[in-house]
Amino acid sequence: MPADTPADPLDASKMSFAAHLEELRLALFKSIAALLLGTLIGLLFGWSVVDYIQTPIRNSLETFYRGQAEEQNLALLQAKQAAGEAVPDDLTAAAEVMADEGLVPEVLLVDPRELAQLLGQAEPEGPPATTREQLRRLRVFRPLESDPRLSLISLSGQEPFFVYVKASLVVGAMISSPFVFFFIWEFVAAGLYKHERKYIYIFLPISLGLFFSGAALAFFVALAYVLDFLFWFNGQMGINPMPNISDWMTFVLILPLGFGVSFQLPLVMLFLERVGIFTVETYLEKWRIAVLVISIISMFLTPADPGSMLLMGIPLVFLYFGGIGLCKYMPRGGAVPADRDAPPTDRQEDLPEQD
Repeated sequence: MPADTPADPLDASKMSFAAHLEELRLALFKSIAALLLGTLIGLLFGWSVVDYIQTPIRNSLETFYRGQAEEQNLALLQAKQAAGEAVPDDLTAAAEVMADEGLVPEVLLVDPRELAQLLGQAEPEGPPATTREQLRRLRVFRPLESDPRLSLISLSGQEPFFVYVKASLVVGAMISSPFVFFFIWEFVAAGLYKHERKYIYIFLPISLGLFFSGAALAFFVALAYVLDFLFWFNGQMGINPMPNISDWMTFVLILPLGFGVSFQLPLVMLFLERVGIFTVETYLEKWRIAVLVISIISMFLTPADPGSMLLMGIPLVFLYFGGIGLCKYMPRGGAVPADRDAPPTDRQEDLPEQD
């Protein structure tokens, strides 16, 4: 006698709660293993990563101190001119050329007796200098590329090690992320209908593309504006910046993350439209309010300098209208079958997968 067939093929695809937990445990185990393996690989490149992420701040520090050196060179030339010494006709151009050559002026106090001895000249009469008034001012130039102020500092002995470990973890997460996403997707996809899995195949690449575009814009473009603004502000207060490596590491991770998350705006708009919270007409009618909200969000997600705010706000405005187009032209998928009395052949193609 043939075995009884289930009344509903959906029932045949169901798994017990314990089986779901076992599948979840296996997916998490494989994800953690992939992350550990990626971190081990990241430990090999941690040094290079730490050195690379210092590139933007080194460039900004060099620009800051170059401008400072130009001002100092101009002040020295003007002092020479006031003293009646021979100077170039165009003091500003001369100071700029000296700064372009990386010449950072520095004034030292020297003992005239030792200086004369060093130059092979007759030593002045009298005892060696013992007070500041007896010393003589000597102007020297230091190459900008060897200026210690261009290097990030560490406030504790263990700080560079933790920065190296953090960089290795970030590299490990990036290397293992495709495998982690696959293992999690493998677990989730088993309980989805085919038309639901189709949405993931469409929207996941879009989401990743938007995230990495925002992160790349932050690291390769926005960071320079942020640093130039912050260092300019330091200069206005008469403070020489000496960035800390740990703080910089945190900052260089948070800013791209903020850009990447904010660039998910079109997909968030599509989700809100699909669940009925907003409509395309509402998005179009309230676009001025949306631009205001985007400006406020850009202010909070950036260090509030004009350059980075514009670099985040302007793309988000375009993405907002792109989200409207996505809501308008993205076709809606079919609904999940609701008739549980339908023949098995009508629903077999849309059942969740079962391992």
